[in-house]
Amino acid sequence: MGNQDYKRFNKALSTNQKLWENWTPINVNSKFYGVKTFKEGRSTLPKIDVDALGNVTNKTLLHLQCHFGMDTLSWARLGAHVTGLDFSAAAIAQARQLANELQLDANFVHCNLYEALEHIGEQFDVVVTTA
Repeated sequence: MGNQDYKRFNKALSTNQKLWENWTPINVNSKFYGVKTFKEGRSTLPKIDVDALGNVTNKTLLHLQCHFGMDTLSWARLGAHVTGLDFSAAAIAQARQLANELQLDANFVHCNLYEALEHIGEQFDVVVTTA
């Protein structure tokens, strides 16, 4: 990647990150995400994903681009040992708060996807990302 390409990439990444920092509190409080029903036990995982992965009990699972962690925590509810990764500090803070409130064991890492190997020093049985 040339120097100009690198600068454009970094600017785009920074702009996107700022956008998600601002969207996190909006998303947490939106009806679309349904945090209230999630707290009551609703899973956010599509059936096709759950069926494709099968039993995740005691498997280590890394969820890339986890936002504020509801999918990650849904995997934890299914018995996986989960780590969620996101580049938004606000999203990771919210994910940690949600895990703590629900008393779910989960690790959340704040970094961008391209630096994941620098921040996570373990291997995983499953790596997922969701839309």
